[in-house]
This record gives sequence, C-alpha cells and structure tokens, in this order.
Amino acid sequence: MELVWIVFVLFDIIFVTDCARGPPRVSAKVAHRQAVRIGRTMKLQCPVEGDPPPLIMWTKDGRNIHSGWMRFRVLQNALRIKEVEADDAGTFICKATNGFGSVNINYTLIVIDDSSSGRDGAGAAGDAEYSTGLPGKLVRPRFTQPAKMRKRVIARPVGSSVRLKCTASGNPRPDIVWLKDSRPLTPEEVGEGRKKKWTLSLKNLTPEHSGKYTCHVSNRAGEINATYKVEVIQRTNSKPILTGTHPVNTTVDYGGTTSFQCKVRSDVKPVIQWLKRVEPGDENKYNSTIEVGDHHFVVLPTGEVWSRPDGSYLNKLLITRAKEEDAGMYICLGANTMGYSFRSAFLTVLPDNKPHLPPIPAVSSPGLPWPVIIGIPAGVVFILGTILLWFCQSKKHCSSGAMVSAQALPNGHRQPPRERPLPGADKDCMASMTYEEYLTQQQQQQQLLLAQGAPKVYPKIFTDIHTHTHSHVDGKVHQHQHIHYQC
Repeated sequence: MELVWIVFVLFDIIFVTDCARGPPRVSAKVAHRQAVRIGRTMKLQCPVEGDPPPLIMWTKDGRNIHSGWMRFRVLQNALRIKEVEADDAGTFICKATNGFGSVNINYTLIVIDDSSSGRDGAGAAGDAEYSTGLPGKLVRPRFTQPAKMRKRVIARPVGSSVRLKCTASGNPRPDIVWLKDSRPLTPEEVGEGRKKKWTLSLKNLTPEHSGKYTCHVSNRAGEINATYKVEVIQRTNSKPILTGTHPVNTTVDYGGTTSFQCKVRSDVKPVIQWLKRVEPGDENKYNSTIEVGDHHFVVLPTGEVWSRPDGSYLNKLLITRAKEEDAGMYICLGANTMGYSFRSAFLTVLPDNKPHLPPIPAVSSPGLPWPVIIGIPAGVVFILGTILLWFCQSKKHCSSGAMVSAQALPNGHRQPPRERPLPGADKDCMASMTYEEYLTQQQQQQQLLLAQGAPKVYPKIFTDIHTHTHSHVDGKVHQHQHIHYQC
C-alpha cells in the first residue's frame, strides 16, 4: 500500500509540475498598433501570466523604462503614459520573464499632433471668415487639464529640470505664447529647454531661471492666462535626505514578487545601499555581516541609482520568489561625503498555503543502477543456496555409500552397524580416519566377533559389483550378483 502511495505522489508531482509551472504566456489578444493624441493619457496592456509569476520590464526603443521617467509608470500588467508628447512615439516592448523562460509583447505607438493640422485648418478658416464670414460657432479658449496646473509655485535645485503645462482648447484652435516676468521668452532665456505646444520644459536650471512664467492662450473668441512661479535653489553641502514615505511596510504572498523603493535628495549623487537585519542566531548563514549597536545586518546587492528631474535620486530593491527567510526589517541607507540618512521598513511573507506532500524515500546510492541494487542480494542468496544444496547432497552420498558397503557383505559375515561408514564407501567422507586406524578398528571388531563365536572376517575393500543373468532349459531365469573385494 505504501508503494502505491509513493507512486501516486510521484505521478502527482510530475503531472502538476509539468502542467502548472512553465514559462510566461500571453493570456489575451492585444492590438500591436496604438494611436493617441498629444496631451492624452495612454495605457499599454501587458496581459501575461505564469507560474512562478513573471517579472515584467518595459523598454522604449531599446531603453529600459524606470521610475526616473516622470510621465511613465509601470503598473502590474500595464504601462501608463501621462500627457503624451510627440517624442513618445516609438516601439514599446513588454518583456515578462521567470525561471522557465520569457515572452515579449511589442507595441508601436503613434502620436497624433493636431497642432500642425489645426493651424492649417485655422488659417484656412480664418481666411474664409474674413471673406465670407464665420463658418462655425466661436469658442473661447479653456484649460483642459486644470488639475495638473494646481501647483503654481515650484522649487527646484540647481541642475534639475522643470516642466510647465498649459493644455487648452477652443474654436478656432488657440495659440499659446510663453512669457517670463511679463516679457516674451527668448531662446537665450530658455537655454537648453524647448518651447513646445502647451508645455515649456526648462533643463539644467540655474538661479537666473527663477521668476514668473506665464502662458498666454488666445483665439479670436478670447484669451486666458496661467502663471507659474519657479524658484531655483542654490545647492548647499549637506547630508542626504530621504524624501517621501518610502520605503513602506509591505506584505507579499509566499513565492510572490515585491519591491522597496528609496528616494534620496542630495546635492551630489549619493550612494544608496540596502541592508537587511539578521535575526539572532542566523549570523552564520551569511558570509559577512556588519554590526550596528546590538544588531547585525547583511549588505544586499544594489541596482542602478536613477536621477530624477526634480534633483532627487531613486533606487529600488526587488524581491522575487519570496520565502519565509526574506521576511524582516530592511533599511535604505543614503550617504554622501557630508553624512548619511536611513529609513527602515518591514516585509511580511504570508505562509505557503499549498499542501506539503510526504517526502519521497531517496535512493541510497544514486551512482548504482536499479539492476545492480537488486542483483547483489539475489546473487548472495543464490550462492548461499548452492552451498547448502551441495552440502546436503554430500551428506546423502556419504550415507548411501556406507549402506551399499554394509549390504555387500555375506549374511554370515555381515558386520554389526557402526557409527562411522566404511572407508570404501567414499574416501572423501573418511578423510578424518587413516588406513592404519581403520585396520586397528577392524582387528578390534574381529576379536569381538571371535569372542562371540562368529567366523573370522578379513578386512575387505569393496571394488566392484557385477550382475549376471542365466536362462535355464526349463525356461527358468536365474539372476545373481558378483561382488568383488580386495583383501
């Protein structure tokens, strides 16, 4: 019964492992060509599944998309692009990978820019208006994304960048003009930034970039304005500061994937390092640990540190195939030449709810094949059986030889039964008695027979038996044996 159970368990393990676990696969159909208008939000889906759950990475034109890309956000099974720009057009690839393989989903993103066609249309409409009158209803400009314009005071450190947005619509399509401190911007004042429809980007900020920036949006139906105040802060030598709320306490399923992130603001590029507290008694599990107070910590591998446009730096710690030993306290440490700052968070790994199968007995020696393992005991049993059979046959042969020798004597000369067989029966059976000992024994037996009145018997050695058959005239058949002895 136990053997049947073991076979069933083995079959179940092989079947479940082969059927359930495998490389990632695409779980739904997708349209590989996507189109979006400038200023809209676009979401590219990545419908993949697998066991173990795959790790998803996005690339655009061969470059990895990470948290440093301000308008891009990698979701669990999608990529969201906010306020799409013309430069966002290109090839996007979602790559899902686990221990069994990987799968890619490719997208070609087309960005539709209405500004060029709108301008041409507006110009033609304007000509028609002046000549024949207005063909449609006039609509004054309005801001289409006011929620993204709420923050009007922006502070940035030297060397960072800033983006000012004034997305608007109207009929005819409005025009936009950017001003700094009520004066139109010149290319020299914009510097390395670029003036684009609805968005003004300023890069490599200097203190001279500080001021009030106004977007003036107008058409023949009216005009609207929005003003931003930009403050460029001179960098000072100070230790790093961890901004935001990350890292935060996280819970993950057994075998799942999760991550911690750490955002550090520093005047110079900091060193960001992740540490994990070692539980008491587990120090010997690691090659090296560092001691901080009463606790020991192990230094974890750290990935790339990304520079963000707001002057901060970002780093992520990825934890895949979470196990019970991954649970505990993690610390993000940011350091530069002026000092360091750190923040901790805890990871909780939920218990594994999958049923645990009974252990399968292992083969004692994986180097020996099954035929050898079975054949060795069988060979030993065969050899022992052969020796035992030969021993029994030898005993039987000795006993039969002695019986024949005793029956060969005439009735008058038959000797009394002995405990030992006659030497003539089998020399091998009498290896313990020499011929002199045998003669001495025969003499003692003759003296005993003489004392009892029996005729003298000479020692004889049985040599041969012949059987003769005679037919008489009267039809009788007589048969007798000749037994030859050697004195």
